[in-house]
Amino acid sequence: MIDLKSEELLSLKDVCQLLPRRRRGRKPAFSTVWRWALHGVRGVKLETLRVGGTLCTSREALQRFFDRLSEDGNTAPPQQQPFYRTPTQRQRAVEQAERELARMGVK
Repeated sequence: MIDLKSEELLSLKDVCQLLPRRRRGRKPAFSTVWRWALHGVRGVKLETLRVGGTLCTSREALQRFFDRLSEDGNTAPPQQQPFYRTPTQRQRAVEQAERELARMGVK
């Protein structure tokens, strides 16, 4: 939680300028920082505070966010990859299901 008494507030736009350059020498986009705050990364959200109509965070909250992302044994389980079958795998599954239904007397 962000503590106004002891932490330096930054708007999300200011965060973009504060962070080091990334791919192709560009700073992170505002939409990236916004996504960190709204949706998080691997289950870790960037702490924010609304000041009027501006969404803000702090240097310290950024440090906590990056620390959590850098921990060994991440706080969130790894996301599963979507399960895709090849056409051959799909056809074999259909044939297997048809054999099971026939054995059960459903077909």
